[in-house]
Amino acid sequence: MINALQIIDHFYPVESPLKTLLLKHSMQVRDKALAILDNCQEETRVRIDRETVVIGALLHDIGIRECDAPSIECHGKQNYIAHGTIGAEMLRRYGSDQGVDLEAFARICERHTGSGLTAKEIRQQCLPIPEQDYLPETLEEKLVCLADKFFSKSGSMKEKDIDRVRKSMMKYGTDTIERFDAMCALFNI
Repeated sequence: MINALQIIDHFYPVESPLKTLLLKHSMQVRDKALAILDNCQEETRVRIDRETVVIGALLHDIGIRECDAPSIECHGKQNYIAHGTIGAEMLRRYGSDQGVDLEAFARICERHTGSGLTAKEIRQQCLPIPEQDYLPETLEEKLVCLADKFFSKSGSMKEKDIDRVRKSMMKYGTDTIERFDAMCALFNI
């Protein structure tokens, strides 16, 4: 069995404000994802691997340590938008070194930003990540992506209501909000 907290400890071995923030946010996302899962239609619920959701939610932001976002205690060199692709690579390397398959969780890392990102959006916005589609595809990827939208790592870190989430998503365009709305419909939110 994969121990997400052990993996976090590997990459964040010292207690720090960043590790505390990462754990708090990741647990909020895990708890929200499980609440959504428990309240969605049974025909959807039975198709989702609960353990993948739990581990994926705990690991989805593991790449933030490499990013430059001082307001949330991140003092790396990379643009924050890259934290998902960075986290995916971290998990792939760790999994390879440990002889364990972490691909499902790496995919959750790289596909949770916004409501997913397309190669076209990356190109049009000149985002500093490889130009390819990072859209959540599996139910587990979609569920963690959706749950993440209800929490920020800055400010009060309290759960946002759906109207506030939708409003924040609208600024990224109609495709982004359409993908978000489709995930909400899928999970009966």
